[in-house]
Amino acid sequence: MGRARRVQLLEAMRLAAIAVACAIAGCASVPLREVVPQQLVAEAHPSGFGNIRLWGDASEADVLKFIAGDVATVEAKWRARVVDKGSLVYNILAISGGADDGAFGAGVLNGWEDAGSRPDFDLVTGISAGGLIAPLAFLGRDYDDELESVFTKHDSQQIYEATIFAGLFGGSSLADSSPLQRLIETYVNHELMRRVAEERRKGRLLIIGTTNIDAQRPVFWDMGRIAQSDDPQALDLFRKVLLASASIPGVFAPVHIKVTAGGKTYEELHVDGGATRQVFLAPGDFSFKTIDQRLHRKVERRLYIIRNGKLGPEWAETKETTIDLAQRSLSTLTKSQGIGDLVRMYSKAERDGIDFNLIAIPDEFSAPRKRPFELAYMRPLYDTGYKIGNGGVPWLKKAPGF
Repeated sequence: MGRARRVQLLEAMRLAAIAVACAIAGCASVPLREVVPQQLVAEAHPSGFGNIRLWGDASEADVLKFIAGDVATVEAKWRARVVDKGSLVYNILAISGGADDGAFGAGVLNGWEDAGSRPDFDLVTGISAGGLIAPLAFLGRDYDDELESVFTKHDSQQIYEATIFAGLFGGSSLADSSPLQRLIETYVNHELMRRVAEERRKGRLLIIGTTNIDAQRPVFWDMGRIAQSDDPQALDLFRKVLLASASIPGVFAPVHIKVTAGGKTYEELHVDGGATRQVFLAPGDFSFKTIDQRLHRKVERRLYIIRNGKLGPEWAETKETTIDLAQRSLSTLTKSQGIGDLVRMYSKAERDGIDFNLIAIPDEFSAPRKRPFELAYMRPLYDTGYKIGNGGVPWLKKAPGF
């Protein structure tokens, strides 16, 4: 075969490969959406709903405006909870992301409850796996069985379905999150919503974090206000927020949320809250001292953080493949970001006089893990968390590095 003929054949093969790839990409392409224009991002709000969310980097003035209607409710509640020497206690639970490592947090909470020392939390925040745990922890002992079940009875097949080929050629993800969506629908029903709404009326807060990927900003959702809504789409939105909070970008498809801005309807894309925060206490630089000043009362606040991951570095041999290198780099970035979030929370707690308590997966914990969300890994991790919670949690009083 002559050189010219070989060149023609190679070029034909190249064009054929491109054609096949384009055809696959076309099959896996994602539907078009009406994107919120940049100038309208700040005013966009979920269609049919009122004041149910705020930016995670909101100013203190915006936070105070958001909670203005709750001040009287909270004050009345605290007046009824005066303890020794007239002090008031406000318990906060912050649960981090961690995917299948969420089994640890579920175990800690259930062991802590069975030990008889887990308090009722006035504020619960959750991100990603922590977002799935948060509603159950918020409602307390009545949902402890569900909390255990989520992380010890549902394996990878009930969390995701691999779609790597489609994802590499134009799709929005490497895995289909429909199984996770169905799992959320199993646990998050009208009764759970009714209970969350009931607790919200008492002044208790359940806040879930997502990331608006267009805006590159964290969004904090007041799940109690969603639950209180009479809108027929309230349950669907509640579930969507939980799914979005756990939708790792690139791995799971982003969640579309319809919003209204400038008199028109658009669609936002929301992904894992861990893209901007691994764990959080409050928006931006908001200071809890401001609440004390407005209420003219000093509140004793206790912050409990469950870190669904290890604090120390974890050695692992990394294969020199694109996916393995990307995965290892992402996990390293996530760990570093999570430590930074803990440091930021510790600094805020020190500034506002909040009692700081942190627990994380012990560095010595080890279990086989061939793939994500494997029961052979999650069950022993849940048991480890349970033993820690049941035996008296050895809370760390400072963030790593202090």
